[in-house]
Amino acid sequence: MSNYTTISLTAGIWFMAKFLRYSFPPLFEPLQLSYDISTSEIGFLYTVLLAVYAVLQFPSGLLADRVGSVYVIVGGAILTAIGAVLISVEGSITIFIVAIIAIGVGTGLHKTVAVGVLSATYPNRTGRMLGIFDTVGSYGGVGASVVVTAFLLAPPPVNKFISPLPGEDWRGLFLVSGIVGASLAILYFKYTCPISKEKNRTENQTTPSINNYLYQFSKPRFAGFVLITILFGFTYNGIIAFIPLFLTETIGLNTTAANSMYSLIFIVSFAQIFTGEISDRVGRLRVITGTLITAGVGLLFLTVIASDNLIFIGGMVILFAVGSNGFRPVRGIYLIELLPDSLSSGGLGTVRTLLMAAGAVAPMITGYIVEVASFQIAFLLLAASLLIAAVMSIGLLIK
Repeated sequence: MSNYTTISLTAGIWFMAKFLRYSFPPLFEPLQLSYDISTSEIGFLYTVLLAVYAVLQFPSGLLADRVGSVYVIVGGAILTAIGAVLISVEGSITIFIVAIIAIGVGTGLHKTVAVGVLSATYPNRTGRMLGIFDTVGSYGGVGASVVVTAFLLAPPPVNKFISPLPGEDWRGLFLVSGIVGASLAILYFKYTCPISKEKNRTENQTTPSINNYLYQFSKPRFAGFVLITILFGFTYNGIIAFIPLFLTETIGLNTTAANSMYSLIFIVSFAQIFTGEISDRVGRLRVITGTLITAGVGLLFLTVIASDNLIFIGGMVILFAVGSNGFRPVRGIYLIELLPDSLSSGGLGTVRTLLMAAGAVAPMITGYIVEVASFQIAFLLLAASLLIAAVMSIGLLIK
């Protein structure tokens, strides 16, 4: 097989993981109708998926050390596929909840372990391969929006392939996803060999204590930046979960237009390639501050003006997307620079868990605010969260 087999299959599984996760927000309406649940309840269930994903980060690494990375990745992909197939079958809300948890566990087993596999497989090209890996994953969101729209509003040529599938048309998306995910798992198991270098590397390292990691939070600059990342993660996941419904129910766009705007967030994910390079030249915190302001202003204008002009909406969504996507790679680089070398991996993993935990509760809290107040109030609070993070980063910049 090619030298690119491991990156191709690893990135393919990550694409499917993010594709499934980001398929849910555009399907909130049909899911609510099928299972007779409210906006806050569907937000809570999506939070369950994200929370399970977040919790699995550290256990997945420990499990990989014991049984091998390949087995963890394959097991996660198969579990995700099983969850997708369960949703494709009409059933009770209990089956849907089981499927949600299966997808959360399955996708949660992948990212942390995959980074270790790619680092060990491509020691001289780690940066490039991780860049490819993350970019392919980001475009899972684009694929989710496009495919969901195709299944909901299928033109006659496409409908010929969708109509024979069982149940409501949108359920076919999960059946196809399950088949593709299981196929990738089989290929990964067949063509990817366990990496002995990865295990040898971890065995030769001294494991820091929990106190070593906790001590980092006593440093004001580190603790302050962790809070910035948490505010960002909370806002981003809240927007990603509800922006399709916001655009249809508050702005008045039709489903196709709303899903197209949703896909813009992922289409411009290539911005992360450029912000990383720019930060090498002008400094991490300057780029971090600029991206947070850009995302916050875009979200604020989109919410306050609430125009149904597609050019205006597209422009504001792109501003939010460029800022959000551009922030993430520089955030990781800056965190690593704040940490001692001996704590960089574990410390980054700790922050990543906190970040995802904050992001996991965002759909539930956002959904609740929408129900007791409105979409505009909820989105204004999320915009405020981003702008507060920007002000904090300016504070770090001038110190």
